[in-house]
Amino acid sequence: MARRIADEPAFVLHRYDWSESSLILELLTRHQGRIAVVAKGAKRPSSNFRPVLLPLQPLHVAFGGDAEIRTLKSAEWLGGQVMPTGEALLSGYYLNELLLRLLARDDPHPALFDLYAATVRVLAAQDALTLQPALRAFELLLLREIGLLPALDLQTATLAPLRPGQRYSLRPEGGLVEAGPDDERGSLAGEQWMALQQALDDPAPFHATLQLAAQLGELKPQLRTLLHYHCGVATLRTRQLMMDLQAL
Repeated sequence: MARRIADEPAFVLHRYDWSESSLILELLTRHQGRIAVVAKGAKRPSSNFRPVLLPLQPLHVAFGGDAEIRTLKSAEWLGGQVMPTGEALLSGYYLNELLLRLLARDDPHPALFDLYAATVRVLAAQDALTLQPALRAFELLLLREIGLLPALDLQTATLAPLRPGQRYSLRPEGGLVEAGPDDERGSLAGEQWMALQQALDDPAPFHATLQLAAQLGELKPQLRTLLHYHCGVATLRTRQLMMDLQAL
């Protein structure tokens, strides 16, 4: 018997044309993880799906089926936040690309869903001062949630404690290692890495990490290298789009 899920919190990560009138959607759901559904007739002007299935908007959905691609039965917009625009919108698409590349289908991560929802709310606020810190906080917590972030208060290879004044780099294959002469611009002091670990262990890790990330500009290239390595690309599509727009 085909399984039916109702009243499931969800966000649209991506959409593809499936036929002249239908779409295939990649959804991030709270209890089922990343899933694919077909929204039959969603492209028709009269479809109830048409005004609802938007990215970066909180939804409740119902779907059924036991195949790899389920059938979307209903979708309800929960409201409460506006669509981000400009750089915030591109940043939201960047979050979606990370999730599409790094999350396996049907692997639930309720905490990651809540993190994504919190980050999207920050983007919707259109506050330029919190945009980049929110992205760094999301990247750190995403990597930790899927098991790709080493402990940030120890040297990964030796498990030796960090020295506060020594600088360390985060490397894809080696974890946290002492920075060499060429790493000074792409490294953080031991005390900064330890502070990040404390923020990640905070009962409210997103807000704690966001506040700290606002002070750590050197964190961005460290995380970018790690994310590109695990995504298997030299540059993410959304990042390339941002660079192309800035060049204009």
